[in-house]
Amino acid sequence: MRQRVVAAAHSGLIRRTGQTVPVTEAAPAPDSRDATIAPRYGLEVLAVLGVSLGLSAIYAVLSYARAEITVKGGIAATTATVVRGSATSYPVLDLLDDLADVLSGLLPAFLAVVLLARDPAGRGLGIGLDWLRARRDLLPGIGFTALIGIPGLVLVWAAHELSINASLAVVDVPDQWYRVPLLLLTAAQNGIYEEIIVVGYLLTRLRQLGWTDSRALGASALLRGTYHLYQGWGGFAGNMVMGLIFGWWFQRTRRVLPLVIAHSLLDGFSFVGYVYLHGHVSWI
Repeated sequence: MRQRVVAAAHSGLIRRTGQTVPVTEAAPAPDSRDATIAPRYGLEVLAVLGVSLGLSAIYAVLSYARAEITVKGGIAATTATVVRGSATSYPVLDLLDDLADVLSGLLPAFLAVVLLARDPAGRGLGIGLDWLRARRDLLPGIGFTALIGIPGLVLVWAAHELSINASLAVVDVPDQWYRVPLLLLTAAQNGIYEEIIVVGYLLTRLRQLGWTDSRALGASALLRGTYHLYQGWGGFAGNMVMGLIFGWWFQRTRRVLPLVIAHSLLDGFSFVGYVYLHGHVSWI
């Protein structure tokens, strides 16, 4: 039986069977992390996008192509609905269906958070998703709402006038008691879903893959614009610009929560505003 001998950390000798034997430093085991990190992160990113916004981008491109090929007048002759709710003679069941849709949009973001928690890029998750600082993040969130929202309205009007966008039936939810709360909940889901995945998660993992900030920023913004292409080129351009601004700010602050707040407020104003302004403003 071979006896294991443990030497003190500072000792260079081991005494065994009356002999003094010099200790040689063992060669460190090769670290396979560097060799596997890129493929592992790369496959992880493809998997997350494949069950979330990457798949949405594919559907948006197909929707745009179908409109241009099969509809006389192309995308400008179509109508795109942003929020659609169930409408049957059973409103309680409709509401449950709609809440399940909201949950399905939150789960990919939850997956991204879980993956970041297992292998973060900094303190906490490394993306500034600290709800204890929500009050401090509220002001920049409101600022981004104004920065993106006001020019966004101008862009929607211009795209409508230039016939490069589909007509937007922003909300198609039955006029039930729960319509406004459901729209606000959907707006919050959109903010969490998109900003955590396309900004917080994607820009973090692309940096870990060795991408430059400018290259990662371009990819993130392009993805955001592409999954809005079902609205037409106006929706693509406006959301790509939004992606560039949001992504640039995140790369410098590593805080995604203000972007979640801003996106949620933007969608909330858009959805509820459409309900009360549609039919009273010609281009809404």
